[in-house]
Amino acid sequence: MQLNAQTLERLSDGVEVPTYDRNDISVGIVHFGVGSFHRAHQAMYVDKLLRLGQARAWGICGVGVLPGDRRMKDVLEAQDGLYTLALKHADGTWDVSVIGSIVDYLFAPDDPEAVIEKIAAESTRIVSLTITEGGYNFTHDTGEFDRENPDIVHDLRDGAAPTSTFGLIVEALARRRARGLASPTIMSCDNIEGNGTVARKMFLAYAEMKDPELAAWMRTETSFPNSMVDRITPVTTVEVTQALSTRFGVDDQWPVAAEPFTSWVLEDSFVLGRPPFEQVGVQLVEDVAPYELMKLRLLNASHQALCYFGYLSGYRLVHEVAQDPLFAEFLLSYMDDEATPTLAPVPGVDLDEYKRTLIERFSNPEIRDTVARLCAESSDRIPKWLLPVIRENLIADRHIRLSAAIVASWARYAEGVDEDGEPIDVVDQMKDSLVPIARSQHENPTAFIENQSVFGDLADYPRFVTAYLWALDSLHRVGARKTLESLLEKVQS
Repeated sequence: MQLNAQTLERLSDGVEVPTYDRNDISVGIVHFGVGSFHRAHQAMYVDKLLRLGQARAWGICGVGVLPGDRRMKDVLEAQDGLYTLALKHADGTWDVSVIGSIVDYLFAPDDPEAVIEKIAAESTRIVSLTITEGGYNFTHDTGEFDRENPDIVHDLRDGAAPTSTFGLIVEALARRRARGLASPTIMSCDNIEGNGTVARKMFLAYAEMKDPELAAWMRTETSFPNSMVDRITPVTTVEVTQALSTRFGVDDQWPVAAEPFTSWVLEDSFVLGRPPFEQVGVQLVEDVAPYELMKLRLLNASHQALCYFGYLSGYRLVHEVAQDPLFAEFLLSYMDDEATPTLAPVPGVDLDEYKRTLIERFSNPEIRDTVARLCAESSDRIPKWLLPVIRENLIADRHIRLSAAIVASWARYAEGVDEDGEPIDVVDQMKDSLVPIARSQHENPTAFIENQSVFGDLADYPRFVTAYLWALDSLHRVGARKTLESLLEKVQS
């Protein structure tokens, strides 16, 4: 049965549907980046509140900025903003629900004015973001706003219709200021350390170039709460779509599948109010940093630890890697010996239990997350999740051997050829420069880590270079699996 507002009541009893009248929901949140994660996470939390009779003024209007977002626009329009969320348990059971919290969707390339006015509307009180690590437009080596980005250059021209997330939001805030309206909260939900702090820095940098007086207003009027978000959400596959149709009778053009586990820790700093998120399990705290570092350096960095070694060892699904005892031992060793020493105490969290739970989550065979997904866009991920661990441990004279080996595994993967001589489809915005550099490391072994735009000055640290070169040489000589075996022997001896 095609999913839309007219067919909701005819869906099977095994599918939970919205229990609220969506016609009574008004937009209070404008969200940039309506992908799988947003629909499995933030939109799900708002839907839970709506089912409790709460948050009727906090419906979501999604915004697409990139050309590839047009399909989301078409799907959500065809389905009246509805979509299916399937939570897949390790035992094969699914919890299936239709989410109704997205009540509008705008595709910015078609009508940037509509997006600007939606944000400028008095009813909009939060602008939220899942625009990926690369969407914040800062350089890896300096951490400063990239003023040379062609989209930014375009948007800063007098009279230009904004095309970037920064251009659209800042123009809307300028209109609110001119109309005497308060600023909304800008809420980042991306996997970046200090995501709200980073968002604040980048938006103010853009605003300063556009209008210094507006930037000064934003400094005092706009809040940018930090947050930690957590739910493994793989790319939706044809198999998921077909299973929902055959098992549950739902014909959804773009459903979402995710693990049952979810977590959201949010700094309680909102200038125009917020939904009562605490009623649906969100932790509202004064300081997100300990939770955020825990997640980025244990979960996200561990994904990088398993993906390149796993791919080179012949694995293509994440659960297959995590179920391999060698890889499970490697992940726990990285988390225990190198990541955990860089963490501050995390209130209310048993770190040992959290780490064990991560291995279980990675091992869930129902999620069928792909190793290739974790390998993608590494030039955005590694500098934010893993390199800070290496830097802190170098300064404190602690272990860095495992982290250095992870970097080496990325360098080996980035050569674009696996151990059987088959091509690897390297997906990375820096692919055109990274792959040639990686291939040159047979003649110049430190070429990859000398790329300062990614690694900064790490190549100047002899202890890191020594550990990296050992791992890279081993990867070339004996392959990924034997390198891991030798690495763990060294660590244990």
